[in-house]
Amino acid sequence: MIPYILTEKSLTVVIDGKAHTMNLDHPSWEVAKQALKDSDWEKLERQFDVASAVEDYFDSAAGVEIKDGGVFFQGESVHNYCVDKILEFMRQGLPYEPLVKFFGKLMENPSRRATDELYSFLEHKNMPLTPDGNFLAYKGVNNDFTDFYSRKFDNSVGNTLSMVRNGVCDDANQGCSAGFHAGSYEYAKGYASNGGNLMIVEIDPADVVSVPHCSDCQKLRTAKYKVVGHYEHVDAPPLEDGLNEDYVDWDDNDAYAEGYEQAKQDMLTNLNN
Repeated sequence: MIPYILTEKSLTVVIDGKAHTMNLDHPSWEVAKQALKDSDWEKLERQFDVASAVEDYFDSAAGVEIKDGGVFFQGESVHNYCVDKILEFMRQGLPYEPLVKFFGKLMENPSRRATDELYSFLEHKNMPLTPDGNFLAYKGVNNDFTDFYSRKFDNSVGNTLSMVRNGVCDDANQGCSAGFHAGSYEYAKGYASNGGNLMIVEIDPADVVSVPHCSDCQKLRTAKYKVVGHYEHVDAPPLEDGLNEDYVDWDDNDAYAEGYEQAKQDMLTNLNN
């Protein structure tokens, strides 16, 4: 046992003769209280240093380093968006694993431009993350579940579609071009309204190639995606978390509905706040 005093607004501990204090708004507030409860003194001491605490949160993303008040991946400075979200999760005591996994996958994307554009896309519309660090988007298809343009790709629930990455247009200034398209509810609904189907697709951040500037950045191009759900009513708008699951027929083969429900519990209700 170590000397400590815990109030509703602050925590002070004395470890190895040194006093450490944090307030309620500290990113590691909830983690520190749990470490105190578990008598994990080493972990508790690390929580008082924000950089060390963030490093703990990034354990599952290899190559991450905290230095000079910034986050670096394999020596390169990264966008502050994920860092801000992780700190926000830390403050609220929310599970952080999906966001860290998302960050790790995003850093595997070979295109720096695609990585930067994807942030704007996710911030622009409610695109929930899955427990595995992927994200969900919408796709409008024909009444027989084939794609709108070529009618060659079967978008039935459970199918995974892929193409060679260098066959996908990486020019954000080109609106309609080569590649698989997915996007926001508003974008996809336009393709599904005339007797078509509105699908929910799961996309790995590493597979995103570009986010076209047209359509108010409501769509993206990707080299791969999995169809995980079917909106039974095209005109049922999404809720604040990005989906209206009361109208979704999920992929029962992999219990995706359960996975999405867990994602909702693990994440903030949306990525736009």
